[in-house]
Amino acid sequence: MDTTQKDVIIIGAGITGLTAGYYLKQRGFNVLLIERSDRIGGQIRTFQKEGFIYESGPNTGVISYPEVAELFSELAPDCMLATAREEAKRRYIWKGDHFRELPSGLFSALATPLFSFTDKFRILGEPFRAKGQNPDESVAELAVRRLGQSYLDYAVDPFLSGVYAGDPTKLITRYALPKLYNLEQQYGGFIRGTVAKARQPKSARDRLATKQVFSATGGMESLPKALGKHIGEENIVLSASDIRINPEADKWHVSFSTNSGKETIQAAKIITAVGGYSLPELLPFVAEKEMTKLCNLRYAPIVQIAVGIKDTGKLKFNAFGGLVPTREKKDVLGILFPSACFTDRAPEKGALFSFFIGGVQHAELTRLTNEELEALVMRELHDMLKFPTGTKPDLIHIFHHPRAIPQYEINSGERFEAIETIQQQYPGLYLSGNIKGGIGLADRIRQGTELAQSIAH
Repeated sequence: MDTTQKDVIIIGAGITGLTAGYYLKQRGFNVLLIERSDRIGGQIRTFQKEGFIYESGPNTGVISYPEVAELFSELAPDCMLATAREEAKRRYIWKGDHFRELPSGLFSALATPLFSFTDKFRILGEPFRAKGQNPDESVAELAVRRLGQSYLDYAVDPFLSGVYAGDPTKLITRYALPKLYNLEQQYGGFIRGTVAKARQPKSARDRLATKQVFSATGGMESLPKALGKHIGEENIVLSASDIRINPEADKWHVSFSTNSGKETIQAAKIITAVGGYSLPELLPFVAEKEMTKLCNLRYAPIVQIAVGIKDTGKLKFNAFGGLVPTREKKDVLGILFPSACFTDRAPEKGALFSFFIGGVQHAELTRLTNEELEALVMRELHDMLKFPTGTKPDLIHIFHHPRAIPQYEINSGERFEAIETIQQQYPGLYLSGNIKGGIGLADRIRQGTELAQSIAH
C-alpha cells in the first residue's frame, strides 16, 4: 500500500459501505474500504448455472427513495437497473391448501376468503379510530387494533415473514415500520394518511421513488461489482482479520492483518458498516455499558434454497411469489418466483423459485441437514406449487445465513441512543449499517449516500 494516510476508512464492504465509498471517491476523498471476507457485496451474491441466474442473498429491493434510481443512473452502463414485470404486482398468501391472491382493489378485497367478514366490515371504520398512544406498540398490536385479527394473520404476519422473517408481536412499529407508524401519528390512520400523501405535490426527484420492485440486469451482484469498480480495487482490502479501531489525538488508527502482514492506517474519519455482532472486537475503546446497548440486535437465521425447473409444463407462475402465515404451520416462510419478475432468470419454458425457511419463529428448521432440506423442498414442490409427485428439479442450491435479517424490537431505542452518544463522544466516527436506518437495499443505499454527503459537507 503506497500510503498510511487516508481521508476516510470504511470497515465493511456491503452495500452501505460501498455506496458511501463510491460517493466519497466521486467527491475526491482518499478512501480505503477494509473487508473481512474475500469478496465485496456482503450477503449479495449471484450465481449462474444450468441456464438459471439466482441469488444467495436478497432477490429484490424496492425503489423506496430517489437515491436508488440516482445510484443506478450514475453506475450505468456498468450496472443497469432491472424493474420487475407487471406480474410481480400479484402476491399470493397461503390459506388452507393453496395460494390465494392478495386483494389489489375494492372488489377483490370484499370477495377474498383471506379476511373475515367482520374485519372486512370493520375496516370501513379505520379512518375514524383513535390513534395509538403507546410508542412501543408492536406491529401485531397495531394491526389488530386498526384492522382486525384476520388482517394480522393473513396480511401483516406473512408480510413481516417476507421482510423480516420476524415475529409481529416482537417487532416494534415505530422502529420496524416507521412509515406505517407515521401515517397513523401524523394523519390519524392508514387510509387518511395514504390519501393525504397521494395528494401532496411531488418534485421531479420525489417521483424517482417509484416503489417498483428492482434487481440489476444479470443479477443483484452487478451492483456491488460496479461500485467496487468505480472505487478501485487499489482502495479495497479483502480478507482482513484482527481489525481494530482506536482514536489517537486528532486521528483514527485502524490496524488489521492480511497475508502480507499487519498494517496500521491513519484517517480523519471512520465509518463502520458491519453487523452489530462485529462491533465489540472492532471498537475496543467503547465502554462496556454503551457497547452492550450498541450490539443488542437479534438477527433472524434463514436458509434460502434456489430451485430451478427447466420445463414447468402447464404450470405457470405469474406473480412475485407466495408468503405463508404463521398460523398455517408450514415449514416455509415463503416462495418467491424470480423468473416471473425478471427476464433471463430461467430457461424459456422453465421457472426459478427461491424458498425461504427458518426465521425467528422457526429457527430450528435452519438446523436441518441438507438432505432434510432437499426432502422438504421436494414435498412442497408437490403440495404448495402443485408439481406432479416425483418431479425432479434441475437445480437445487442451499444457502445458510445464520445472521440474515436484523430485528427492530423493543431494545432498538436504546441502541439508537447509544449510537448517537458514541458518535458525539468520538467525533469523526460514523456507526452505520443495518444496526439502524432500516434493513432493505433501498435503506442501505440511502444511508450510504447520506453518510457521504454528511462527511463531504
